[in-house]
Amino acid sequence: MASTDFSVRLYTYADAEGDFELRHFNLTEEDTRMKIPILQAAQAVAKRPLSLYASPWTSPVWMKTNGAMTGRGTLKGNPGDKYHRAWAKYFIRFLDEYAKHNLTFWAVTAGNEPTAGEIIFYPFQCLGFSPEHQRDFIAQDLGPALANSSHRHVQLIILDDQRVMLPYWAEVVLKDPVAASYISGIGIHWYLDFLAPIDLTLSITHHLFPDYFLLSTEASTGSYFWEPRVVLGGWDRGSKYSHSILSNLNNYVTGWTDWNLALDMEGGPNWSKNYVDSPVIVDSSKDVFYKQPMFYHLGHFSKFIPEGSQRVGLAVSKKCRRCDLEHSAFLRPDGAVVLVVLNRSATDVSFGISDPHVGFIEAVAPSDSIQTFLWKQPA
Repeated sequence: MASTDFSVRLYTYADAEGDFELRHFNLTEEDTRMKIPILQAAQAVAKRPLSLYASPWTSPVWMKTNGAMTGRGTLKGNPGDKYHRAWAKYFIRFLDEYAKHNLTFWAVTAGNEPTAGEIIFYPFQCLGFSPEHQRDFIAQDLGPALANSSHRHVQLIILDDQRVMLPYWAEVVLKDPVAASYISGIGIHWYLDFLAPIDLTLSITHHLFPDYFLLSTEASTGSYFWEPRVVLGGWDRGSKYSHSILSNLNNYVTGWTDWNLALDMEGGPNWSKNYVDSPVIVDSSKDVFYKQPMFYHLGHFSKFIPEGSQRVGLAVSKKCRRCDLEHSAFLRPDGAVVLVVLNRSATDVSFGISDPHVGFIEAVAPSDSIQTFLWKQPA
């Protein structure tokens, strides 16, 4: 929703000072010339319905305590007041405007990385929320605004930030019955995963709140200061994607989102120079694009595990400590079974697949490889 660090300029849809009724709310040329046509084109060729979700990085500056899109700042006032009502209305107006272009959204998040807005001198767009503030904003403003609009079907995702905040963030927000009644899921980012063991964050959160989905809402490689930004043909970065996806899927996460799908040779454009790598790299000077290993790793999941698939148990009969395979299996809506196998080790690994309804096959996972096995079960 509006600009991010990967925009070429800073903007929102309601930059007119004090416009609490959002009379001057307008989409920008970034929407009308780029985002909307791209989404419409994707919608036209997609074999399955698109599940679109939207997330705002910041509110207009006149709503913020620091009067700036960047740096430490949150909404002025308190939940239930005119600033919070206007910010909730901003979501509805965004959904209204996109609906005029035949684009409907499956979900919105309450805001991208709310903890970023608690950091002094944060370098790009942000809007700070504590879990208590997010809880009360949803209960008093955003939740009712969605429920009383024509977009009541749009699901609401909380957190949309690092999983190290779980389960604490979910406990604060979802233990409030009013806020919880408006919420469908929890969004997580991967950038601090090394600080947050998956079983102590995602698994615990799922068991505490099994009725709320977990969705990985952002991940990109080349984001740490010590890493090169774009690495053409970098297999390790594809493996990193698959490792994260498998780990998440095996710990109750229902989906995984790349950020961004296509960037230029520098890892942008990005107004704040926060460059990263991407599954597709575009060299506009030569009018070519490169599909990276990350692109094909993603395909093993997005192509073969459609929405509505259910993860099923796998029993591993023998483990090799030096050559552990990573894997996850799913039963698809069409009755087929999918098994994705990742080998990040430097050696080939022989293994077998046994399905009592079908039979047994022997297979080999070559070193540094990903494979997907697909078979039909008898009717």
